[in-house]
Amino acid sequence: MFPGMNPRAMEQAMRKMGISQVNIPATEVLIRTKEKDYIFVQPQVAKVNMMGQDTYQIVGKAVERARITEIEINQDDINTVISQTNTDAETAKKVLKETKGDIAAAIMKLQG
Repeated sequence: MFPGMNPRAMEQAMRKMGISQVNIPATEVLIRTKEKDYIFVQPQVAKVNMMGQDTYQIVGKAVERARITEIEINQDDINTVISQTNTDAETAKKVLKETKGDIAAAIMKLQG
């Protein structure tokens, strides 16, 4: 934690302050956000407990990967697009997925 400090002395000082640390033998850590996944392969993971609060420390190189989310299209939206554009359900659903569920954009795309 602190360069040049004796690990044993560090452990004793942490214990006096009510801090405990446990290393976790993780093989992979995944952090998901709305837009990306962060994947740590072969990370060093430590669980630190300070005054009853657990904190996890991850050390390693992360690989970022964009998240692909599948949009669910409900039947009412499909029916609305069908009634406005005189298209079939399959096409309506496909265009709604392309427009990320935006009914107006789907209708405009099919009409023009």
